[in-house]
Amino acid sequence: MVVSKKGKHGKAVAGLLSVALLAGCASTAAVEERHSDDPWEGFNRRVFIFNDAVDRAVLKPTARGYRAVTPQPVQTGVGNFFSNLGEPRTALNSLLQGKPANAGISLSRFLINTTVGIGGLWDFASHMEITGREEDFGQTLAVWGWGESRYLVLPLLGPSTLRDTGGMPADMVTYPTYYIEEDKVRYGLTALRIVDVRAGLLDQEELISGDRYSFIRDAWLQRRRFEINDGEMGEDPFAADDFDFDDTDFDDADFDDAFSD
Repeated sequence: MVVSKKGKHGKAVAGLLSVALLAGCASTAAVEERHSDDPWEGFNRRVFIFNDAVDRAVLKPTARGYRAVTPQPVQTGVGNFFSNLGEPRTALNSLLQGKPANAGISLSRFLINTTVGIGGLWDFASHMEITGREEDFGQTLAVWGWGESRYLVLPLLGPSTLRDTGGMPADMVTYPTYYIEEDKVRYGLTALRIVDVRAGLLDQEELISGDRYSFIRDAWLQRRRFEINDGEMGEDPFAADDFDFDDTDFDDADFDDAFSD
C-alpha cells in the first residue's frame, strides 16, 4: 500500500493516514470479538462513517479532477515538495530519540533538495542514495516510554492513537507551513497537499476489500509499529509493489497526518 523509500515515504505515509481517515466504513456487521487495541471501536466506527461521507462528497472527486488535469511529473514534484518540508521535523525528533545519524541525514536531505532540488520539487538526495527514516513526535513519545496505546479515529484527522494524538500539536508547529502568516497561502498549500496525497491513493483503493474499517485499522497499526521499531519487526509489510490479500476476507475501500501537519 505504501513504499518505504525516503523519497516517497513522506507522501506514502501521509497517504496511508489520509486514506484511512477519510475511508469510511460501509460495513455495519456486528463485531464478533473486540480488538485488543481498539476498545473504543463503536465510537471509532461512527467517526469513520463521518470521514467517509466527507471523502465521498468532497475530497475524492477533487482528487480525481486534480489527477486528470495535472501531469504526472507535476504531481511528483508537488509530493516531493511537501515531503521535503517534513525533513526538519524528522531531524528534530531524531535528536530527541537519540538518533544523531538519522538527524544528519534528514538535514542533508533538506539542504540538498531545497537547493539543488529547486525548493524540494526534485528529490535529488534520493538519487544520491541519501535516505533515512521519518520520525515524528508520536514516535518520540514511544521511545520515551509511552508504549502501546489505544487506537483512535479522529474526525477529519483519521487513524491515530492516544499517544500519537498527544504528539500532534508538536508535529503541527514543527511543519514549516504553520509559520506562513498569509492565511490564503497557508490554507492553499494545506489543501494542495491533502488533494495530492488523496490523488495518489485512488488506484490503491481496489486493494482493500471486506470490512474496510477493520482492514484499515489493522494495516495502520501494523505500519505504525513498523515505524516505531525502526523496521526491526522485519520487512516493511507495505514496501512491495504487489500485494496478495487472498487469505483475507475484506471488501472495497476508499486517507498524518496530512491534516496532522
